Amino acid sequence: MSSLVIEGLRAAVDGQEILSGVDLEVRSGEVHAVMGPNGSGKSTLSHVLAGRPGYEVLAGSVRIDDQELLGLPTWKRAEAGLFLAMQYPTEVPGVSLRDLLTASVRTSSNPDEVAELMRAEAERIGFGARFLERPLNVDLSGGEKKRNETLQLGVLRPAFAVLDELDSGLDVDALRMVSRRVEEATEEGGLGVLAITHYSRLFDELRPDVVHVFADGRIQETGGPNLARELEDTGYERWVKAPAPATASKGLPDDPFADPLA
Repeated sequence: MSSLVIEGLRAAVDGQEILSGVDLEVRSGEVHAVMGPNGSGKSTLSHVLAGRPGYEVLAGSVRIDDQELLGLPTWKRAEAGLFLAMQYPTEVPGVSLRDLLTASVRTSSNPDEVAELMRAEAERIGFGARFLERPLNVDLSGGEKKRNETLQLGVLRPAFAVLDELDSGLDVDALRMVSRRVEEATEEGGLGVLAITHYSRLFDELRPDVVHVFADGRIQETGGPNLARELEDTGYERWVKAPAPATASKGLPDDPFADPLA
């Protein structure tokens, strides 16, 4: 059994501290939900875990088993077993999904199996076969991009997946297929999941073992699955401080990740 361990994680952008001490452990096969209001630092957490440039890690550790991830480039973190399903998947003209996945599994799987795996995963999530040879995410709807991310997850079979608002842009049927596929991955391959979201609807099929309330850059409360439903009813008001004047973020490089303050 493997573990993704986050200890004392603090991170800043442009001198503004966004993560103020995150402690979390996800084990193989577990689903941890991270729920919180806009601007609380949830997406920042996903970006720092994946190694987005432009963030300054102030303190802490992120490990998969005994391997420290902080300081490693993104591709090395992926090689160690970490996968990020992005909130806003990027378009990559000229690179097909098949090309991407063939290159990604070249060192760990037989490339000849990629096409078969892609077709099988596409069928499981209702993703049209016509998209498999298309340039990555080009001219796809928001929901199609999220299915694309889920297909990649199914083919790559990482140890841990960070899902940054996977439910965003999905209709009810697509959400059911995608969340069910992730749930199956936890059962079939022991995938550990850190699911970041605003809404509990993601967990109709993807069943959380633990729910964390995330606000003001850290985990404020932890509970069982019922906490997600409670948050739908009560909101986050008791954990949210009065908003500070907005400041524009400067100097982040142009890359596929979302707003660092989300």
